[in-house]
Amino acid sequence: MPSTTDLNDLARLAQAHGIATEFEDWKGNAVQVSDETLIAVLAALDVDASSPQDVQGALAAAKDAAASRTLPACTVVVEGASVEISANLPVGGVRCCVVTEEGGRVEVEQAAEEGAPRVADGRRLVGVTLRVAGELPLGYHEVVVEGDDGFDARGALIVTPARLGYPASMGEHRVWGLATQLYSVRSRSSWGVGDLGDLRDLAVWSAGEHGADYILVNPLHAAQPVPPIEPSPYLPTSRRFVNPLYLRVELIEEYATAADDVRARIDELARRAHELLDGGERIERDLAWTLKREALRALWDAGRVPGREMAFRAYCRDAGEGLTRFAAWCVLSEQHGPDWSTWPDALRAPHAKEVEAFCRANAAELDFYRWMQWCLDEQLRAVQSAACGAGMALGVVHDLAVGVNPRGADAWALGEVFARGIHVGAPPDQFSQLGQDWGQPPLRPDALVESAYRPFRDMVRTVLRHAGGVRVDHILGLFRLWWVPEGRSPREGTYVRYDHEAMIGILVLEAHRAGALVVGEDLGTLEKWVQTYLASRGLLGTSILWFEQDWDAERPLPPDAWRELCLASVTTHDLPPTAGYLGAAHVRLRDELGLLENSLEEELARDEADHRRWRDFLVAQGLLASADAQNDAVIEALHAFLLTTPARMLNVALVDAVGDEQVQNQPGTADEYPNWRVPLCDGAGRPMLLEDVFTSPRAAHLLGLFAEVGTRTER
Repeated sequence: MPSTTDLNDLARLAQAHGIATEFEDWKGNAVQVSDETLIAVLAALDVDASSPQDVQGALAAAKDAAASRTLPACTVVVEGASVEISANLPVGGVRCCVVTEEGGRVEVEQAAEEGAPRVADGRRLVGVTLRVAGELPLGYHEVVVEGDDGFDARGALIVTPARLGYPASMGEHRVWGLATQLYSVRSRSSWGVGDLGDLRDLAVWSAGEHGADYILVNPLHAAQPVPPIEPSPYLPTSRRFVNPLYLRVELIEEYATAADDVRARIDELARRAHELLDGGERIERDLAWTLKREALRALWDAGRVPGREMAFRAYCRDAGEGLTRFAAWCVLSEQHGPDWSTWPDALRAPHAKEVEAFCRANAAELDFYRWMQWCLDEQLRAVQSAACGAGMALGVVHDLAVGVNPRGADAWALGEVFARGIHVGAPPDQFSQLGQDWGQPPLRPDALVESAYRPFRDMVRTVLRHAGGVRVDHILGLFRLWWVPEGRSPREGTYVRYDHEAMIGILVLEAHRAGALVVGEDLGTLEKWVQTYLASRGLLGTSILWFEQDWDAERPLPPDAWRELCLASVTTHDLPPTAGYLGAAHVRLRDELGLLENSLEEELARDEADHRRWRDFLVAQGLLASADAQNDAVIEALHAFLLTTPARMLNVALVDAVGDEQVQNQPGTADEYPNWRVPLCDGAGRPMLLEDVFTSPRAAHLLGLFAEVGTRTER
C-alpha cells in the first residue's frame, strides 16, 4: 500500500491537472476518489502515476515545464480588463507586442524581472510580467516575442465580452417558442424523416399563425455516412458538421436545373420513400438515408452550372481543413467501415502521408461530401431567413450536444484533443442513482489550451452560422466533466476541471459576433456558484417545471421564486411529454425495462403524490378549477403557470401541443427502447404529419395561451 506521503503526492499531482480528489455527491456527502481512478485519469492526460517514483517524476516535470515555457499557449481575458501575462524571456533584448486579429499592433511592456535566471534550451531565461499598454478589441489575437538572435515565441490572446446580453431583435422583450425533435416531424414532402423543409414550414406556421419568436430544434449534427446510423442526435460523429439526412432534396438548386431523366429518377426514389416509410410507427433512418443518398448522388453527378460551382468552391475554401478532414473520414468510412480504430494503421492518423495520398486519389468523392455540407448550409440559411421573415425575433435555436461518438469523425480528425480510455458521464444523482456512462470521449483541458481552443470555437461558430441562438446541452461540462475510466462503473469516476472563464468567454464571443443568445442546460449535479456565474455572463439557464420544487418542503416553487434569466418549459426531451408524465408513462416504462430500484407500486405512489402537489398548487394559483380535473386541463394550467413566472424565455414542446404521450428517450437504455426513433403522434398514439399539426385545434388552443407574449405584441 502507498504511504501517506505517496497518497498526498498523488493528490497533488491530480489537482495540478485539474482532477478532483474528492467531491460532494447529490446527497451532500463528501466522497474520496480512489487512487485507481486518479491514476487512470492521469494516464489519459499522458501522465504516468503508476508508481511513487513516477508520481515524483511527473511533479518535477510539471514544475520544470512551467519554469521553461516562454509564453502561455493561450490567455483568455474579458474586454476592458488589464492584461498581464507571466512569461519566461531570454535575458537581454527582446521585443514584445500584440498582433490583433485585424493585423494591428499593440505595445507590450515588460515589468521587472522575477527571480534568478535559469537555463532552458541553451538560453538563460528570467521570469517577467508582460503588460499590454493599450486597450484591445474583441477577438483572437497573438502575443509575439522576438529577439535579435532570431528568437521567436508566440501565444494566443483572446479578448471576450464581459456579458452577452440579448440580441437586438429581442431587446428586453420576453419571447416564447416551440421545441421539437425534427426527425420525428414528418410531412407529405419529407422522405420518412423530418427535414429542413419541415423545419422551415414549422417555423413559419408557429411565427405567422401564433406569434412564436423562436423554434428550438434537436442537435442536427452529422451521423455516420453509411448504415447503421446512430439514432441519438446526442451521440454524433461530428458536432461541427450537419447530418445530410435533414436535406430536402427537392429544394436543392441542382434539382431545379437537372435534366428530365435525373429528376425522374429522384422522383421515383421519393415515391419509394413515401410508399415504404409514410405512416410508420418508427423512424427508419437507415432506409430513408439509403434512398436519399442515392438521390443526392444523382444530383451531384449531374454537375453544376458555373456560378454554382464557383460558389461551392468558395464555401470549401472558407470551411478549410476541417471540412476536408470530415469529408475524408466519410469516404474512408465507406471503404473501411465507420469505426476508425479498425482501419489500417496508416490511416488512423489524419495527418499521415497515406491519408493525404488517399484524399488526392479520392478528391471527387471528398467533394461529394463537401457539396452535401454546402447544400445543408444553404438550406439552414434559408430556414433562418424564412423564420425571421415570418416575424420571429430569434429564428432557429440550435442544440449543441455535449460530446461525440468515440469512433466518429471528430474523434479521428481531432484525435490529439480527446482523452483516450475515458468516457464522459454523470455521477449518481436522484434521478439516476447508478450514475451514467455516455460512452463519449472528453476533450482534454490541456490540449484545448495548447490549440488555443480552436476546435471548440470552430464548432460553436459553425453551429451559430445561421441561428438566433444555441442551447448548450449539459453546459456544466464547460466547468467540469465527470470522467469514467473505461471498464469501470460510473460510480468510479471523478470530475476534471476545464478553464470555464475561457470556455464560456469564447462561447460568449462567438454568440456576440453571430447576434445570438445562449441557453445553458444547467440541470443535474452542479456547484451552487455556477448558475450565478452563467447569469453574470449573460447566459440563460434552463428551468424545467417538474424540477422547480422546494424538495425539503415537498412543494412547487411559487412564480416569484423562479429565475428571470432562463428558458422555462414544462418538460424536456429526457422526460415524457406532459400527457405521458401525468399518466406515469415514464414509471411504467422504467419498470418494464428493469430500471426501478423500488417496486412499481412505490414509484407510482411517489409519482402520484408529486402530481397531486402540482394539482393542488395550480388550484391555489387560480389556474385549475379542481385538483381532480382531466389531464388536458392540467396540461393547459401547467403552461399557463409558466406565464406567471418571470422567465424571459418560455417554451412549449410540440409533443405537448398535440397531446403526444410517447417517451422520446429513456435515459439509461440503448436498444431496450426505441430511443430517438418515435414519430410525432396524436393523443391516441397515431403517427401524425406536419400538415395535421397545422390544422390541430388542440395545438392552436395551447399555443393561443402565449398570444400576448413575444416581441410583436410589445412593439
